[in-house]
Amino acid sequence: MGPEVEPVAADIALPKRVDVAVIGGGIIGISTALYLNAKGLTVALCEKGHIAGEQSSRNWGWVRVMGRDMRELRLMIESMKLWRSIDRTLGIETGFNQCGILYMTNDDRTLEQYHEWLVRARSEAGEAFDTQEVDAKRIAALLPGASIRYKGGIHTPGDARAEPQKAVPAIANALRKRGVMILTPCAVRGLETSAGRVSAVVTEHGTISCSAAVVAGGAWTRYFCGNLGVDLPQLLVRGSVLRTEPLDGGPTCSALADTFGYRKRADGGYTIADGFTTQMDLTPDAFRLFFKYVEALKSQLGSLKIGIGRRFIEELRRPRRWPLDRPTVFEAVRTLDPKPIDSYVDSGLREFVRAFPRLSGARVAQRWAGYIDVTPDAIPVISGVERIPGLYIGTGFSGHGFGIGLGAGKLMADLVANDMPLVEPYAFRLNRFSDGSKVIVEAGF
Repeated sequence: MGPEVEPVAADIALPKRVDVAVIGGGIIGISTALYLNAKGLTVALCEKGHIAGEQSSRNWGWVRVMGRDMRELRLMIESMKLWRSIDRTLGIETGFNQCGILYMTNDDRTLEQYHEWLVRARSEAGEAFDTQEVDAKRIAALLPGASIRYKGGIHTPGDARAEPQKAVPAIANALRKRGVMILTPCAVRGLETSAGRVSAVVTEHGTISCSAAVVAGGAWTRYFCGNLGVDLPQLLVRGSVLRTEPLDGGPTCSALADTFGYRKRADGGYTIADGFTTQMDLTPDAFRLFFKYVEALKSQLGSLKIGIGRRFIEELRRPRRWPLDRPTVFEAVRTLDPKPIDSYVDSGLREFVRAFPRLSGARVAQRWAGYIDVTPDAIPVISGVERIPGLYIGTGFSGHGFGIGLGAGKLMADLVANDMPLVEPYAFRLNRFSDGSKVIVEAGF
């Protein structure tokens, strides 16, 4: 079972009409609804399962500028500003805590990559963030009780953490008080168009007329868009995580080493994972999209494991097109809840305890896994769809979505409202995968 998520009260009656329908109740959908509402637009958000039921509650909970792809950097800097004020603005508690994040290593090549990233990032963003290179002495001071002496790394005091199981539900509950309709469980089966433009969303409970629809369905987005004739390249990788029971002492700074990553939780425990290892289950889409992902696969050699299992047959059997007047897979599968790979999380815990031996009494409270939606270039799509006016897509955050989610939602709201965008959105356009642009995968970390 996935982590327990704070409940969100649901609206029951469908509205006849809204300005914008948002499809998906994760961090991207909820943030988009938040900033559309702030612009005075009427919004209904439809979620087939429950709010933050999939990857938005299953991630590490990091809110970081450090290590971002240069194409994401300015958007993340803006997102960090929004995180710093969200609790006060909405009168909620997301668990946001500016704890700092540290990357440390004993590998010279990795240290070189950190240095190269910092040089580029300072050129791109100037003094907008506070990352510094750190030596062994400084790392030891940041990690009291560590038994391993790390050669060096980079540290960003301004980076933070939040609580994935409570942040998105807290925003959703605040939105309901502001008049945004939160419809759950309410699967959207598809869209209706009039004169080529979006005119309505068709849900399992009826039709909602609208002028625009934002698809922020995470792992489901490619499948949903396929029924509209929109080719969105997106594959899923499975990340596995555990949390411990509360522990006394231990580091408060979140950190990533070569073999594990962690953050201190608000409940006193730790969220821990193998730092880099994920698994991609072979599916029909993996073969269909193989050549689009060649560069991404090259960049992930050694950390991305390939497996085949039940998902191949399940997805092979799914219809690729469907009518809107009958139940769909969205009603049949309310929440994706993949099984964690115990060997991965056990390895992360073992390495964490090796680094912090006085925490050797750590007891596992829960393990879980989630599907991370990944694009060929590992940066998101935040874009309108040219051939279907009124249709917008926000997906493919490639494991970086929780921290950047508020900024991504505000950028999406700007695009829908045709306002001045928060940042230049060109890098996030959907048609970059079909207009002949070269797929560039940065050596992210």
